[in-house]
Amino acid sequence: MRTFVLLSLLLASSAFAEGKSERLANTVVLDAAGVKNLGIETIEAEETRFEETVFALGRVEVLPGKRAVVSSRIPGRAFSVLALPDQTVDEGEELMWVESRQPGDPPPTVMLPAPMAGIIAKVDIAVGQPITPDQSLIEIVDLSIVEASARVPEHLAAKLTKGQKAHIRLPGFPGEVFEAELNHLGAYADGESGTVEAAFHVPNKDLRLRPQMRAEFNIVVGSRDDVMSVPRAALQGDVSGRFVYVKDYDLEHAFVKVPVTTGAENHEFVEIVKGLLPGDEVVTKGAYSLVFAGKGSVSLKEALDAAHGHAHNEDGTEMTKEQLAAHGDHHDHDHDHEESPWNNLTWFFAASTGLLLMLLILGAVMKRKPAIA
Repeated sequence: MRTFVLLSLLLASSAFAEGKSERLANTVVLDAAGVKNLGIETIEAEETRFEETVFALGRVEVLPGKRAVVSSRIPGRAFSVLALPDQTVDEGEELMWVESRQPGDPPPTVMLPAPMAGIIAKVDIAVGQPITPDQSLIEIVDLSIVEASARVPEHLAAKLTKGQKAHIRLPGFPGEVFEAELNHLGAYADGESGTVEAAFHVPNKDLRLRPQMRAEFNIVVGSRDDVMSVPRAALQGDVSGRFVYVKDYDLEHAFVKVPVTTGAENHEFVEIVKGLLPGDEVVTKGAYSLVFAGKGSVSLKEALDAAHGHAHNEDGTEMTKEQLAAHGDHHDHDHDHEESPWNNLTWFFAASTGLLLMLLILGAVMKRKPAIA
């Protein structure tokens, strides 16, 4: 039993030292200017709800039933045109006058009103131009709610159901996300593109979204709670070796390369199955630049010396008692390592030895304790 405990403590000590050495070898140390120049930003790793999404491309369309055309029931010519493109009109508002071909002095005229409230999209008539009843003169659209139409690949269509939420992004509005629910699926698939229409009704009170604008859709088809994930920008490496950079808990402006095992991905986040702990500060912006930063702009020795208040070797390891003595003689620094050469590893070994001693004493006492009759 005692041999097993001693072996366990020795293995733990060895693993602790090896892990610390590996961590230092994968540390990039910068100065304040380097952090600023690289634009380093971090986010705290935490377990949150992870969304499974389907990606699709599409466009903004006029909502069915929200488009109207103004035409004349009688032939004639345009006597006056009051409508202007992009003008907001109310239902019944005066748009233009048509002079009839019927004889008269002056010939009779007819006013054409707006058949619905909305925005004038097109004006295809000019004053004096001949008019026939089959002619489309003015087009009006109501854009207070628009339809965002996604073209979803056929093999993903089975995952779609009405009511699912989508995150919609438009190139014209970078950084903004429009939320909407799936209203209906197309009755027919597009045979040429191999896609199915998924239509979302998006409120558009400020009328910024206009028909035919391109859109990107991330349709939420499932979710899981308590999933450790990080932004996609934080993940570096390739499929054979993924890693992230984590802000060092001890050294200032230092970032440690940490290997991770990934799981599912969506448009924003990547699931981390192994490698991170809640509370780790993961580098997001600037992570790609750290890959090429080498060891950084500050030596590991300088960073550790500043953090711990005493000298270290060039590789970041703790100096031995002899090295500390030589370092003090050569550089005439007033250190007290000779009296107290303690570091994290020394404290660990001391605690392990103390625990082992207590177990040995306890075992001896238990052997000497007389059995109760």
